[in-house]
Amino acid sequence: MNKKFPKNEKLKSSKAIEQLFSNGKNHFKYPVKVFYIPEPTAKKTKAAFAVPKRNFKLAVDRNRIKRKLRESYRLNKYLIEEDTNPKYSLLFLYLGKEEVEYSQLTKTIVILLKKLQKNKQIAST
Repeated sequence: MNKKFPKNEKLKSSKAIEQLFSNGKNHFKYPVKVFYIPEPTAKKTKAAFAVPKRNFKLAVDRNRIKRKLRESYRLNKYLIEEDTNPKYSLLFLYLGKEEVEYSQLTKTIVILLKKLQKNKQIAST
């Protein structure tokens, strides 16, 4: 089980992110909303993380939350990573008004990844 989050697994394309918002499906579990699009031709699942400036004015706070989100995803991405298709483009959007504990954030990420796994199983059958 690879627990790294290398550069080639990070979603950076502004076109892909724009497509996630316009055409992507989503799941919500407070305080995180995940947008996703299946990418059957992709080699790896790619992920991006966002915290709105409207809710957290200080960059320090936004960066801390993004660090926690990335770490939670990195440790639990095995839930959706398999050799089977489809791979996904993911965007995790933090919608809470206050910063939550890392443990609660991890539970939320696990729940969202399990929902994605269920979608993958339904799509493959």
